[in-house]
Amino acid sequence: MALYNFKKITVVPSAKDFIDLTLSKTQRKTPTVIHKHYQIHRIRQFYMRKVKYTQQNYHDRLTQILTDFPKLDDIHPFYADLMNVLYDKDHYKLALGQINIAKNLIDNVAKDYVRLMKYGDSLYRCKQLKRAALGRMCTIIKRQKQSLEYLEQVRQHLSRLPTIDPNTRTLLLCGYPNVGKSSFINKVTRADVEVQPYAFTTKSLFVGHMDYKYLRWQVVDTPGILDHPLEDRNTIEMQAITALAHLRAAVLYVMDVSEQCGHSLEEQVELFRNIKPLFANKPLIIVANKCDVKRIAELPEESQKIFETFEAEGFSVIETSTLTEEGVIQVKTEACDRLLAHRVDTKMKGNKVNEVLNRLHLAMPAKRDDKERLPFIPEGAIARKKRMEVDTPRRKTERDLELEMGDDYVLDLQKYWDLMNASEKYDKIPEIWQGHNILDYIDPDIMKKLEELEKEEELREAAGEYDSEPESEDEEMMEIRQLAKQIREKKKLKILQSKEKDTRGPRMPRTAKKVQRKVLEKEMSDLGLDMTNKDDAHYARRSRSVTRKRKRDESETPTSVARSRSSSRPPRDVSGLRDEKMVKKVKTMAKKAQTKMNRMGRKGEADRHIFDTKPKHLLAGKRKMGKTQRR
Repeated sequence: MALYNFKKITVVPSAKDFIDLTLSKTQRKTPTVIHKHYQIHRIRQFYMRKVKYTQQNYHDRLTQILTDFPKLDDIHPFYADLMNVLYDKDHYKLALGQINIAKNLIDNVAKDYVRLMKYGDSLYRCKQLKRAALGRMCTIIKRQKQSLEYLEQVRQHLSRLPTIDPNTRTLLLCGYPNVGKSSFINKVTRADVEVQPYAFTTKSLFVGHMDYKYLRWQVVDTPGILDHPLEDRNTIEMQAITALAHLRAAVLYVMDVSEQCGHSLEEQVELFRNIKPLFANKPLIIVANKCDVKRIAELPEESQKIFETFEAEGFSVIETSTLTEEGVIQVKTEACDRLLAHRVDTKMKGNKVNEVLNRLHLAMPAKRDDKERLPFIPEGAIARKKRMEVDTPRRKTERDLELEMGDDYVLDLQKYWDLMNASEKYDKIPEIWQGHNILDYIDPDIMKKLEELEKEEELREAAGEYDSEPESEDEEMMEIRQLAKQIREKKKLKILQSKEKDTRGPRMPRTAKKVQRKVLEKEMSDLGLDMTNKDDAHYARRSRSVTRKRKRDESETPTSVARSRSSSRPPRDVSGLRDEKMVKKVKTMAKKAQTKMNRMGRKGEADRHIFDTKPKHLLAGKRKMGKTQRR
């Protein structure tokens, strides 16, 4: 039988949205330009295409809806009955039938109008036939408004249903409301079912999963059931009845011994007798819950006889408390074991087992004689075992030390280091920086030496070793000090003069500043330096060319401001270059630097190239009836 994934059903649009989507798609995906002077077969083809496209769009959408929704005859009886309880089987089938009829009607409308359009003799008549065809299709969809809305509600509810596998290992909880079913499933699984101190907190089926014996189990929590005839049960109760009827599971009938649920033990037993036919061929365990409030032994004799009767009939009765978790694991273990044994017995009674058993042959060895032969253990193995049994205490592991010391434990792995010198285990590891050990450059007595040095300095200061007497300075030292004072004053004056100058104009770099030899020697002699016999100095050798250039420049007075400006400013490509040789070298270097950029800028085979800048087939003429993929 097919198991559906209800969460993958596509959204069912409303009738209005259905029409808008389809007509919009028809407008976008089909040609839009037609003229009355076209040939008549071309006009017919234009409008036929629109009608066929709209019909195909409706057909695909409606077929998708019919395919996605489950067919009640093809799915498991549990899901079929559950959908009947929740959505009413007749209403569900009727809605899908209406959608199927609408699909066939739209197909017939399109077929009829395409046949009529073959006889259209003008653009106007073909257009009116197209409008009539699309209008009738939209009217058919409008009439399915209620069916589409109902199916969308069913889809939303189906997607919220828990995924229950009817064939896997299952534990099923049932009983009166507020007896502790949801608390039990929260304890044994990772489910988080709402628990409240009032009846019918659980209004639908809830599923939790757990592991037992390396197998995955599902635990189903059903809504509470009240004791009245089947016809009077509501939708919430019928979900539990459906699960009990169709799921092959171990049933846990939960009873409230303390009667805090609002129903007496006699009422709970009566409900058990009423739904007992649903427990046929299923392992059954009676869970006496809330034993933390009252135990079975504390009940009156009449109530105790009820549970004795259950045990006499072969039903297992286990006391539990979901508050203290007493007996919860016992119920889980016994229910799982019983269900596994029941499933094996059921398979053994089936026909498939015989086919498997016919292929198997179990060989049972026959006894040769009655002589008893003990197992042989080599002497070496016995001796090795004796050597292992020594009285020395077992070595303590780090885990043992941690448990023994508690919070005082600190993990120490250095004690296990295997070094030639055991005393080096706790030595500090050297810190290496740029291939050098930092410790080699650290003096351990540095602070001691510093203290000694400071004491020595204090003694020297106290002795007056650093006190300088101005009378002790000789005349040469006095001249030096006087000269330094003049230089500092001169420097300050220069700074003030430069600040007073107009700095808004262009500034010459320091390297390009030209100073005449006379001016330089005068300034230096004013400062007190001896500037005689300086013809061989480096500034004197360089100053000759400077003065010659200056004389040549100043020999001719410029006739106009513009002429003087142009003559004093060299061209940009020659500016800053010494001679013609350097100019040539600079141009060569610039050309080489540009080579890579030129190579990167060339057109490659992957570059787009339009051979004809205005191709006629793209820029001239009306749209044709062909494909519109270029749009």
